[in-house]
Amino acid sequence: MQIKSKNVFVVCSAVLLSLFMSQQVVAQTSGRAGIKGGLNISNLYIDDVNDQNARLGFHAGLYGQILSSETFAIQPELLFSTKGAKANHSGLVVNQEVSYNLNYLDLPVLLVFKLGESVEIHLGPYASYLLSANISYEGALANGVKELNKNSLKSFDYGLAGGLGMNFGNVEVGARYNYGLVEIADSDSARTLLGDAKNSCAQLFVALNLGKK
Repeated sequence: MQIKSKNVFVVCSAVLLSLFMSQQVVAQTSGRAGIKGGLNISNLYIDDVNDQNARLGFHAGLYGQILSSETFAIQPELLFSTKGAKANHSGLVVNQEVSYNLNYLDLPVLLVFKLGESVEIHLGPYASYLLSANISYEGALANGVKELNKNSLKSFDYGLAGGLGMNFGNVEVGARYNYGLVEIADSDSARTLLGDAKNSCAQLFVALNLGKK
């Protein structure tokens, strides 16, 4: 299962690289391309998504638009992204904070609908590969970080992404939500800890266009 997941991610990465390399050949008009990054507000959900145990993190990476016209484009991205959740255990005697820290390499491939020059709607799927995972503790009972065995978690994640971007010249600011569809636990011990939890992540981003409008 894990080997297949890695193979899928390698294929996706190769497709992304090919898309970037062929941009000048296949693009109807030159699209935006550059670097982007921003804030992640992530959580792990089972039935309903809520922000009670949200973890703050970040994402950063590259993006580009291909087959770009005045009204439409396809936008692949390659991003380092932190995800996970945070739990606070408060009582009369003990206060403890536990953070589940998951680091992914994300590959969104989004349909971009352009509402004039200033506003864009982004919709599409994403795939992710788990780079590392740990649990950090802070409080009365324990302080420190414990690395998690990656084999106990799914290496491959995927889901749906959607958001809005606003362009101010060569700078775009926006918001996006990523809804995971994969139960991330892949062992009995991980399921005891996480149950059927899936990833969810809201993002605020700033993108710098280094290409042509």
